[in-house]
Amino acid sequence: MGMPRETGRKVIAQNKRAWHDYHIEDTYEAGLVLQGTEVKSLRLGRASLIDGYAVIKDGEAWLINVHIPEYTMGTWTNHAARRTRKLLLHRKEIDKLVSKTKEGGLTLVPLAIYFKDGKAKIEIGLAKGKKDWDKRQTLAEKQAKREMARSLRYRNR
Repeated sequence: MGMPRETGRKVIAQNKRAWHDYHIEDTYEAGLVLQGTEVKSLRLGRASLIDGYAVIKDGEAWLINVHIPEYTMGTWTNHAARRTRKLLLHRKEIDKLVSKTKEGGLTLVPLAIYFKDGKAKIEIGLAKGKKDWDKRQTLAEKQAKREMARSLRYRNR
């Protein structure tokens, strides 16, 4: 009898700011090539996607500047917290992303990192930078929605 297999999705970190700073046009799930200490650190629920981004170089996908803190328990040989990590995507997806990022000036941003059935995965968004005007509008829409919800709440008392 081994350990019971993990199933389902367990989110470790999300990049909420990405939804504010970008129009997310499409999302992709990628596997992550990780070192043992990184997996252990993620299991403790620690990672930051805030300054992270992904690039496609020579037909391979790489995750850059995502912070997975060093693993502090035990005597493991630790990883560099912000090292560049390889992403696992299907060839078709990579080709698609290459053309989209080249032609459309789109960026690849990490949206969430999670365990899916025990394997570390990252959700990558194909993102178009918002102009400041867009950001303000998104904010205004959010506030308008909030106000509306608030006035409805009061009305229904």
